[in-house]
Amino acid sequence: MTVSAIPSDNGREITIKITGRFDFSSHQEFRQIYENASPDINIYTIDMCDATYLDSSALGMLLLLRDHAGGDHSEIRIVNCNEDVRKILTISNFGQLFRIE
Repeated sequence: MTVSAIPSDNGREITIKITGRFDFSSHQEFRQIYENASPDINIYTIDMCDATYLDSSALGMLLLLRDHAGGDHSEIRIVNCNEDVRKILTISNFGQLFRIE
């Protein structure tokens, strides 16, 4: 499992790319990325194209990111989900909290 950050050129967006299993073992790495990002960031994109799995702790990490980003006023997109990941997000009603593309 790896988590990497790709900042945008304009300094207002960041893409967090998840590779492999998104579970508790990536908690610290995931949290450090968004906590150490520029305070000017107002759009977060979570790229799941290489994520193979996510568990309840990953769902919790996404909720912590949402709180950090401003809760209901945040703009967080979850993109490139495979069928299994999308199913977990749908069952968990995350479509109500995040933009899933």
